[in-house]
Order: sequence, then structure tokens, then C-alpha cells
Amino acid sequence: MIPVIFGLSGPALTPAERTFFGAVEPAGYILFKRNIETRAQVRALTDDLRALAGRNDLAILIDQEGGRVARMQPPEWPAFPAGPAFDKLYETAPISAIEAARANAEAIALTLAEVGITVDCLPLLDVAHADTTEMITSRALGREPLRVAAMGRAMLEGLQRGGVVGVVKHMPGHGRAKVDSHLSLPTVSASEAELEIDLAPFIALNGAAMGMTSHIVFDAWDKERPATLSPIVIEQVIRQRIGFDGLLMTDDIDMKALSGSAGDKAAGAIAAGCDVVLDCWGRMDEMEHIAARLAPISDVSRARLDRAMATIAGVRGEGDLASLIAKRDALLAVA
Repeated sequence: MIPVIFGLSGPALTPAERTFFGAVEPAGYILFKRNIETRAQVRALTDDLRALAGRNDLAILIDQEGGRVARMQPPEWPAFPAGPAFDKLYETAPISAIEAARANAEAIALTLAEVGITVDCLPLLDVAHADTTEMITSRALGREPLRVAAMGRAMLEGLQRGGVVGVVKHMPGHGRAKVDSHLSLPTVSASEAELEIDLAPFIALNGAAMGMTSHIVFDAWDKERPATLSPIVIEQVIRQRIGFDGLLMTDDIDMKALSGSAGDKAAGAIAAGCDVVLDCWGRMDEMEHIAARLAPISDVSRARLDRAMATIAGVRGEGDLASLIAKRDALLAVA
């Protein structure tokens, strides 16, 4: 097994993908809209991936947050609200907001587990600020760290109830970024003391099974390298200060915040201390380059992956989708 999560080119494995993935054995896969058509098709795809890997506990990821970030969409699947809907409710009814977030996440998990998806890149624990890029504010759970942590915890619980592993993101915090890291490299000049606000939700949920890095330069910690490629940020901030010992994956290394070849970025992230690399776009030449640059996954990282997937072993979501959605909507209506 190599420490990378790969994307796929379409709704079914191509012969070239089948041969390549069977030979290199990636740690997991991530699905996007180009891979999603119907329930039956997605289930067939995920079953095929599990059969190819020879593992029932295969990590098959998706970004199903709700709002603007939803790979599985109506009419085949329900629409789900994004983080700000729960933040708005929290203003007047904190307990109701937490319960709505939990019910919503469990409903999401039921739709994912039904088609064989085992990991959702949710929740965002990024604390929003006055000048945060809209790419984050349209998805965030708010500006107050304890509020973000409370609703983030509820989302992790809801996902697990439905049989799906959650991923806390984007470590050590994306809320101070003023530009979209999909498009360019953000630099944050806040002091270490100021950044305590951003770390707080991650510290509160440092026992999460999986986490994702941010492609951001933090001057207070490492002026030369973004967090994903910084041994200082990963070891001293994420592992030690936050206390996170779960599986740490990169954000998509194809994002424009990072420069260099796919192989260079992947090797750099693993060398910096990430457990696995996330490469989303299913481009065969780039995947081959990455595979050629990576050694087998370390024993420590493999143990973290196995431990994360074990959190949903034997879980069969028993909630009722319609009831969970109705409960969520009734709670959100209060706001």
C-alpha cells in the first residue's frame, strides 16, 4: 500500500485504472461529481473498488458537506444545508443547533453508506473572521471557536452513527485566509497568540479519527512553507500543540496554492509528516508520477488508517432518513 488517496476519471473504473490501482494499492479513493450518476452506479463502483483492494474497510471518500460542496445532488439525493444554517440557529437556540447538526450529519451518512462511501470530508472546524475568503465563510460553522467545536463534534457523532468516518479540516485552520487556496497560496501574518483562536476547535476535537491539512503559509510558524509541506507545522503545531494523532491527509495537492510537479508535492507532504496524500483528479500521468515517488505507507500511518476505519466497523446506520431530515428542518425553522 502506498500513502495516497486517488481520484477516478469517471463513473466506472477504466481498464488502465484497474491495472494501475491493482499494482500500486493506494490507501483509498475519493469520488467527485464526475464519478456520480445513480445509486446503483455508485454502489457498483464502490463495490468494484473494494473487490480490487481486497478490503471491506477500504477508505472511499467524498466531499458531501451540503450547500455549495455536494458531489451527490438532487434529484437522486437530498439537498443538505451548509454550516452557516446551523450557526444562525445557534444564535438563538444552541442546543437545537447542535442537535440539528447531528441529525443532518447522520442523514448525510445514511445516503453515503447506502452506496458504499465510508468517509466524508466533514466537518469544517475553520473559525471564520471578518476578512475570511467567501470560499470558507459560505461553509463555516461560525466565528466563535467553542461554537464551531460543539457543532463539529455533533457532526462527527452523526456521521459515525450513520456508519461514516468524518474528517476534521483544514488543520491548523483556514479561517484567516483572505484568498481561495484553490486558486493561489494564502499567507497568514497573525501572531501565534492570535492563532490560538483558530486552533481551539481542533484541540477540542483532537481525538478525531481523520484530519486534513490546509495549504496556507503561517508566518508565526513557518514563513517558507505552507502547512501541508511544513514539518514544523505538522509536528509542532498539529501533532503536539493540537494533540492530533489521527490519520492526517493533505488537502488536494492539485490546488494552485502548491507549486511543483505532482510527484514533488506528494513526496514533500509525506516527508513533512502527513500520513497520506490526497490527489483528486484521476489523471493517469500524475498518478503514475506520484506512485513512483512514494515509498510504502509507514507502519505508524497504516495503523492510524486502520484505527480510523475501525471506528465504523460493524456500524449499520439504523436511523430513518426522512425522520432525520424532518427533525433537522423543524429545528432549523426556529431560526
